[in-house]
Order: sequence, then C-alpha cells, then structure tokens
Amino acid sequence: MSTRDSTGMVGQMPVVAVGVRNHANLGRFRLALRALTLTVLLAAAVFAGGFGWFANKVSHLTTPADPAKADAIIVLTGGQSRLDAAMDLLASGKGERLLISGVHPSATRRQLQVAIGGDKKLFSCCVDIDRAALDTIGNAEESAKWVESHAYGTVILVTNNYHMPRSLLEMGRLLHGARLEPYPVVNSNLDNGGWLTKPQALRVLFTEYNKYLLALVRGIVPVKPTPDGISLAETTVGG
Repeated sequence: MSTRDSTGMVGQMPVVAVGVRNHANLGRFRLALRALTLTVLLAAAVFAGGFGWFANKVSHLTTPADPAKADAIIVLTGGQSRLDAAMDLLASGKGERLLISGVHPSATRRQLQVAIGGDKKLFSCCVDIDRAALDTIGNAEESAKWVESHAYGTVILVTNNYHMPRSLLEMGRLLHGARLEPYPVVNSNLDNGGWLTKPQALRVLFTEYNKYLLALVRGIVPVKPTPDGISLAETTVGG
C-alpha cells in the first residue's frame, strides 16, 4: 500500500467516527424524547383520572338527614347556606357550641347574627367567631386551637360538598385528638355526572381539585408550627 493511499484512508477515519457519534447521540435523543412523551402522557392520564375520581366523589356527597350528636360544630365561611346549616345543627342540639371560622375582621357579632338570623339568645351564648383564618389552612389552625382549648372529642364539620375533601385533609392534620364528622352542604345536585353539563360546576370542581392536589403535596413537606401571634378564636365575651 502506498503512502498516499494510507494517508487517504487515515484521513477518512475521523469523519466516520464523527458520523457514528452523531448517530448515537441522535438515537439517545430520540429515546429520551419518547420517554419524556410517555411520562407526560402518563401524568396527564393520572391527572385526568384523579379529577374524574374527585368529581365523582364530591357529586355523591349528601347532607346527612339526622347526624349523630357531637361535642361541637365548626362551619367554614364561604356561603350563606353553610352558616344556615350550622345554626340549624346548633339549634337542634347536635353540638354544644359552634365556631364560625374565617369571618371577615370588620364584621361585628351583631352584623353576623343579623345576617344569619335565628335565635339571638342561642347565638349569644353558644357561638364563637374566628376572624384570623384567611384560607382553609388558617381554618384548620384556628379550629385546632378552639377544639383543643375546649377538649372536644367529636366535631361536626360544615362546608360545601366540593370543599369537604380538602377541609377534612387540612383539619385532620391538626385535630389529632378529635374525630371529624363531615356535614357537606349541597347547593346543586351534581349526581350522575351532572357536573359535566354545568360549566360553572365543572370550573369550581376543577379549581378545587387542583387545590386538593396542592394540599396533598403539602403533606409531604414538614408542617411548620403555628405562629404564636395567632390568637385563639374569639369567645362570646365582647364584640
């Protein structure tokens, strides 16, 4: 073999090597892309399936006709029907006291009583107000303090059906010594897939589902102690 021929062959080897490397890199890229696509599709399927489960669970929640008596009642603000239901439970003797959690700081006891209506004497003696909670996490923190301060063992939790799963999740993390009895308030019948045909209901359920997922993720992260600056729920003494 001549020197020229040998040099020519050697000169071609780097070109071949680069081509092989490029082909290998392209193969790895395609494999990674397929894996990523599969992961995204799987995550989307799990998310959609989870939403279907959540919506179906919520739509089948019903308001108990005659709930068992508990030590106390907690209602989370967010709608007149919730407050009305909680006051009815208190009036029928289903609990000794009622905590209304998440009341606007500017609302007075008198304004709240007038808005709810019912027995003024009952409201005066047996209703406590929490103005510190700004969200469901705050509801759980303030409710836990209230329950602990009264040493209650069983509590009826009143909120809307779509809000109940997340409320139970957040409350359950802090109310270790008390048993929660859910009392879902149903404003719209969503059974038999009715939520699929109602855009407003679908939007509410989808939003609440995402909040529920975030609450689940929060459970993986250690919960920080409640700041000492948050006071106990207001008692009936004072306005």
